[in-house]
Amino acid sequence: MLTNSRLVHQPHDHGRCINAALNRARELCSAKKARLTPLRESVLQLLWQSHQPLGAYQLQAQLAKLSGKAIAPPTVYRAIEFLLELGLIHRLASLNAYIGCPFPGSDHSNLFMICTHCGSAAEVAHNSLNDLLQRASDKANFTLQDQTLELFGLCPNCSPTAPAETPEKTDND
Repeated sequence: MLTNSRLVHQPHDHGRCINAALNRARELCSAKKARLTPLRESVLQLLWQSHQPLGAYQLQAQLAKLSGKAIAPPTVYRAIEFLLELGLIHRLASLNAYIGCPFPGSDHSNLFMICTHCGSAAEVAHNSLNDLLQRASDKANFTLQDQTLELFGLCPNCSPTAPAETPEKTDND
């Protein structure tokens, strides 16, 4: 399975994206008999709004703004922990931030392409990467439990445009 990271970086309907993520979360919670509280749902929704990873304190500030009342950090961290345990979000260690998972409930490679200019992040899954990591682990007699790869660069929206193509020279030139 290869998911094209350009899809996340291209203009799209965030409302549709958020609704799909919330529907997947509700289905997964129902299947696992887990409770998706309004606060947990709000945290998930905030993480899907822009495809930019958010830290716990950013989430706390946005939740306080939405609710009009102070939200304690432990409340936010409990919601984050719940969403992490269900695989609905990922933690990007290098940024100490969180992002929604487009593949909850499935094994995937947790490969993130993070734009150093605009801050957007795209999760990409590729079976051959999973296979490569598993073979390397097996060869080292290492039991792989989890992994996350973070690649930093420029997304298609922030990359400089490719240089104009120059016509090939012919014998007549």
